[in-house]
Amino acid sequence: MDRIVGIDYGRKRVGVAVSDPLRIFASALETVPSAKIIDYLKKYAEAEGIERFVVGYPMNLDNTPSEAAAYVDAFLNLLKKHFPEVPVTLEDERFTSVLAHRAMIDGGVKKMDRRDKAAVDKVSAALILQTYLDRKTEN
Repeated sequence: MDRIVGIDYGRKRVGVAVSDPLRIFASALETVPSAKIIDYLKKYAEAEGIERFVVGYPMNLDNTPSEAAAYVDAFLNLLKKHFPEVPVTLEDERFTSVLAHRAMIDGGVKKMDRRDKAAVDKVSAALILQTYLDRKTEN
């Protein structure tokens, strides 16, 4: 059964999360160097199948795209080029890093491990995806 893939795109690293087969829960999967994300997603799609991408979109508090949005826009163009059949949903990613740190603290992750930005990126991707999944189950 195809999965929904959550993505927290950054210039250096990309956090990746996936839904369970029933599309109820998001799980942090991996942190991938930005330059290798398309190859990673292609391999994942061959193994599991991808129904949809949910990509975190950086917004300012006034609901305008932040400076980082330009990098995400370029990534979105790559996604559409390499996965034209897979729909993409944008999810507001404001405060996901803060929430990821909080989730790691609540989960008992040690302070030194919480400093690992790669871990924060994949937890952020899971939060972005979980927000999407929660909204879909409400409707």
